Formats: sequence, C-alpha cells, structure tokens
Amino acid sequence: MNSRERILSAINHRQPDKVPVDLGATPSSGISAVAYHNLIRYMGLTHLKNQVYDVIQQVTQPEMELLDRFNVDVLDVGRFFNTPDDYWHELELLKGVPCLYPKWFNPVKQHDGSWLAPGKTGEYIGKMPVGATFFDQQIFPYLDGYPSDYKNISHEMSRVIWGGFGFTPFDHLDEKDFWKMLRETIIDEKSKTDKALLIGIGCNLFEWGTFLRRIDNFLTDMYLEPENVHRLLDKLMEGHMSFLAKICESVGDVVDVIKFGDDLGTNTGPFMPRETYEEFFGPRHKMLCDYVKTNSSAHTMLHVCGGIYELIPGLINAGFEIINPVQINAVNMEPERLKKEFGKDVTFWGGGCNTQSVLNHGTPEDIRKHVLHNLEVFSKDGGYVFNTIHNILPDVSPENVVALFDAVEEFNQ
Repeated sequence: MNSRERILSAINHRQPDKVPVDLGATPSSGISAVAYHNLIRYMGLTHLKNQVYDVIQQVTQPEMELLDRFNVDVLDVGRFFNTPDDYWHELELLKGVPCLYPKWFNPVKQHDGSWLAPGKTGEYIGKMPVGATFFDQQIFPYLDGYPSDYKNISHEMSRVIWGGFGFTPFDHLDEKDFWKMLRETIIDEKSKTDKALLIGIGCNLFEWGTFLRRIDNFLTDMYLEPENVHRLLDKLMEGHMSFLAKICESVGDVVDVIKFGDDLGTNTGPFMPRETYEEFFGPRHKMLCDYVKTNSSAHTMLHVCGGIYELIPGLINAGFEIINPVQINAVNMEPERLKKEFGKDVTFWGGGCNTQSVLNHGTPEDIRKHVLHNLEVFSKDGGYVFNTIHNILPDVSPENVVALFDAVEEFNQ
C-alpha cells in the first residue's frame, strides 16, 4: 500500500499493511517549535527550517525530509501555500530558539519579557507571558453579555486569537480567486505525492461560545440562558455552512479528510453531560457531517480533546468518522475500553503515546513499551492512525521523540 491507501484503509476499518502515521497534519498532532529545534539538532538535520505555522500554540510545520524519516502518511494541505521564502520572517521569542514565522505575525516584546501580538484590528489579542511557550487569548468580545444582533460577529471573531491568527491556507482567504487557487494548488500537489491529504476547517461551536463569552460564562449560559446560546450557535452555523459549502465545492473531491474542531472534555471527563451535548451541539454537528457526506468524497474528523467517553456515541451518531487526539490519560479513555466499545464505528487518530506524563518524563524504553502496547490494542482490524495524544511539547527530549517513532517502526516491521 502507499500512504494514501494505508490511511483510507484504516478509516474504512480494513487492516492496512502497516499502521499509518501522522505527525503535523493538524495543529493538534504536531510538534512544538522548541521540541523541533532540539530534535533536528539531535538528528544532525540542522539544515531544516523551523517554520512556526500555528503561532498560538507555537507549533512547527515539519519539513518533508523529517516526515519521510518517520514514515508519515498524511499531509496538511496548508503546507502547500506557505512555500515562498518571503512568506516567512525570523523571530526569536524564546531565547536560543530562532524560528521562522508568517510575515503577518509581529509580536512586540514588553519590558517584563512577555510578548503581545496584534491582530487584524491592531489590538493586542494574544499574550505570551514570561516563561510560557504559547499565546493566551486576551479579548473575549461578548464577556459582558450577548449582543442584540450579530451584524458585527465577523469583526468580533477576528478579535479572538483563534479567529485573528489564521492557519494556512486560510490566511490567504482575502486574496483574489482564493477558491480557484485552493483547488488548483491542491490538485497539483496531490499529483506529486502518495500521502493522504487533510484540510482543517474548524467550524467549532462549543469552543466559539467559550472564545466569545469566556468558558465560565458559556458553561453556565447553557443552563441559565439557553435561548441566547441557541441564537449564537444558529448564527455561527450560518457562517460555518456557507464556508463548508465553499470547501466541498472547491476541494471536496480532492482531499481525503476534512477536520472539524470542538474540545468537549477535560482530564476528568466531558464539560457537559450527553443530554446537554445533544441539545446544543449534536444536531448541528450532524448538519456539518451530513453536508460533507452529500457534497464530497472526504471523510469527517473531529478534533476533540479530553475525557469524552460519554459523548462518543453522540459523536458517532452525528457522523464523525474519525476522532482525534484520543486522550488516553483522561478518565474512561483507556485504549482497551475505547477499542472494544467503539472500534468498529469510529477511527481513532491519536492515543499512541501519553504526552502529558510518559513522552516527556519516561525513558526511551518506557516509551517503547507504552507505544507498542497502545499499537497492539488500537491497530487490530484497522480503524487506527498513530499519533500522540496531542502535540509533542517543549519538555520532550529529542531522544524520546526518536524512541517514539522507532517503536512505531518496530511494530510495523
């Protein structure tokens, strides 16, 4: 099998020749700029560039040489749109870790050593405190309450870091003939690779509620102000469905996976009971998935962090074929439980290694055993793509990153 066939076989719950592998196909299955900096030096690959394409989480876009070294099977199509040298400029936000950033990203260092990043409106919408390795949201547009109408919602969403700092290819969205360029570029690049292609489009619902209202308010709003929550979600869906229609029309027959996002869990379980999910989000998620299935050949993925065991049946019913990042360290998210109960109905994309306590603190042998065990559980009968439970973070040693992928290679031999 080639990489695309391997990925599609896994998604269709057929046993592929090898367990397919992801690194960097999403901003939640990648590697931090610090960890990448250390890794390419450890591996003697100092000629590789450290290109930070997710400026919020400070996540790097791994170069193809490294992806091929680790036998990665899938690519984020955004990488096809930031290839010119003049797209990037060099910054050193963390001492000793010079990186390349999109030219539109220009944070300003403060007297205390923190960094403030301006958005499209000129306001500082992100802050990286001293000692931190990512940017925090600064503005919550609806903090004081819901507006009487949503005529300015696009402007308000641009004041949020997740709306103000776009990922490629959508930082080109305002350019002339963007949708034509998107289609032509991806078709051309697809002809040059046998790797599967993924496009992340967001269309978050719960998360946009938390971005606009702040999470503490939005969680209580679902109980105290349900009418306002529904009104906001309906407005978000108008924009999401319009955007999704353009995605499906332009590349729905070209890409292999369309990724949505909505973090619904914590380490200790879901943010809400299943009944609340079904009231506010399940029907709307189903609208998104149904549209993809009717108007494209792509498969549907939901990036959904945390302990979401109780919500998985609802996510499957909504039409999500793939769940990522499979946070196996959270409550009720043990690999054996997930595979036994849901392995025939959904593809698990992640869950290969615990990045919170094993990958960063374990020995290479600890990691080897941990990864081999998870692969043994998840990989049977397909329905699995290997990845860590989220990004490889700055505190992970390069030795442990290599041990991670060496274990996958060992299993696949």
